[in-house]
Amino acid sequence: MSSYHVPRRQFLAGLGAAGSGLVTPLVARAKERQAASAAPLLPPLEFELHITRRTMHIAGQQGVGYCVNGHMPGPLLRWQEGREVVIHVYNHMDEPTALHWHGVRLPSAQDGVPGLSFAGIPPRGRYTYRFPVQQSGTYWYHSHMGHQESAGLYGALIIEPAGASLLPKAERDYTILLSDWSDVSAAQIVANLKMQDDYYNFRQRSIASLPQESRAAGGLGAALKSRLQWSHMRMSATDISDVSGVLYRYLMNGKPAQEGWSGLFTPGERICLRVINAAAMTLFDVRIPGLTMQLVEADGNPVVPVNLDEFRIGPGETYAVLLTPQEGKPYTIFAQSEDRTGYARGTLTPHEGLLGSLPAMDPRPVRGMVDMGMAMPMKNGAAKMAMPPTIARAPADEIDDPGPPPVNVENQNVAAHPIERVTSPGDGLEGLGRRVLAYSDLIALRPPPDQRPPSREIILHLTGNMERYIWGFNGRKYSESGPIHLAYGERVRFTIINDTMMEHPLHLHGLWSELETGADDQHRPLKHTVISQPGSRMSVLVTADIRGVWAYHCHLMYHMQTGMFREVVVS
Repeated sequence: MSSYHVPRRQFLAGLGAAGSGLVTPLVARAKERQAASAAPLLPPLEFELHITRRTMHIAGQQGVGYCVNGHMPGPLLRWQEGREVVIHVYNHMDEPTALHWHGVRLPSAQDGVPGLSFAGIPPRGRYTYRFPVQQSGTYWYHSHMGHQESAGLYGALIIEPAGASLLPKAERDYTILLSDWSDVSAAQIVANLKMQDDYYNFRQRSIASLPQESRAAGGLGAALKSRLQWSHMRMSATDISDVSGVLYRYLMNGKPAQEGWSGLFTPGERICLRVINAAAMTLFDVRIPGLTMQLVEADGNPVVPVNLDEFRIGPGETYAVLLTPQEGKPYTIFAQSEDRTGYARGTLTPHEGLLGSLPAMDPRPVRGMVDMGMAMPMKNGAAKMAMPPTIARAPADEIDDPGPPPVNVENQNVAAHPIERVTSPGDGLEGLGRRVLAYSDLIALRPPPDQRPPSREIILHLTGNMERYIWGFNGRKYSESGPIHLAYGERVRFTIINDTMMEHPLHLHGLWSELETGADDQHRPLKHTVISQPGSRMSVLVTADIRGVWAYHCHLMYHMQTGMFREVVVS
């Protein structure tokens, strides 16, 4: 490996952009752990990553793809807790780029977000990331520049623990990287959505679907009434995913469903599958017919094992599951999109070339009044929009409790009765006769390090206007709002109220989100990405323990890029 050295002065200058004194405490803690175990200080782990752009041919489509070291997805990176990593990134393209280490706790200046962490990696330029590794588990990396992530600039990241692993030992360890890909450019996709919000929704309700709806609703009158309510609100109950399988090819480890990915096993072996959702816009529901999965890790953190048949994974989330096939036959890893317009598939097989059978797709979900935040009955059965009075323009920075956002050009709805939905697996997953993961099932295997109660509450409404395809927090786009300010060391509660009829996987950079599920206050799960369900209210606790400027955004790419993004400043 060739060596590229960043001068110490240049490196420290980069750190200074996000606040002084960030690296030294982190390095010190890593060295203290090593000293405590009487282990010698190991040299840094060094990597070279070369980023290029080229034409890709996937499932009969031709489009632009981004590669790391010549591959899409990029190579699997393996790090070790307690060691420093040095990553030399070379940009061989005529456009800038950047890499973000998703879920990794590090100095703010090394987070890889252009405009917040650093200026980005210029065309034909290079940059060296350098930071100590403080954690273990399953993570990933991806571009945070433009639309590069949606076109393949991502890869898996596995961090080995410094000591004994809290996860049971497995004979085989496979990474399952899920994604979506299209030959249509991201810019064109957004333009189409702004022109017509249901541009890619080809599965609208019709006369043909009315009998099935009548049975589900309890009669023809109830079904027609539901349709009239949705029509009055100018919204579609079948608008599940903004971009569907009409356009997307769903990939598993870079391979389309027609080709599939395969992993070998011997009957009786324990297999660990590390599942990562690297999709731009797709939530996947993952199951392996004929096998029980034992979920043991969520977003890199060990949890009390949960036996299940299926789990939903949003863009940005990671899970690790264990399974033990006893029969010498192929098993299909089936990851269907939430809107049931397509799937990614793989096979666990005892012999090369054997493919498992494909299960039938589940029925398409249909949104209900709960998704609109109207769970409570209304007089005469009529659903009414909450219409708060118009308020004066909010100050530049976000405030703790801005109150209900106004219904205006940037906000289509206010949830009148948002409810807790952490016990629900999500739309389309209830009543199927399978054991499906809900967030309330997640119990941390070790208590979170900070057990203090929060000193204040920050309320964020997730808002949007599908007709104009605008998304934001508290009725404002990113361009219209300043940062969320946190004091270094403080403990806060973020309460998320989803006023939209869509899921939003929310990712907070640099800091853990401690999910309040009501199950066990001493063992709340730590997550870096949390799905907020439609019409719901949920909360996470955050300890502001690393200074700097952090991104907080929806991980549906086109929601983030059209306004659902904020800066979080810890100072």
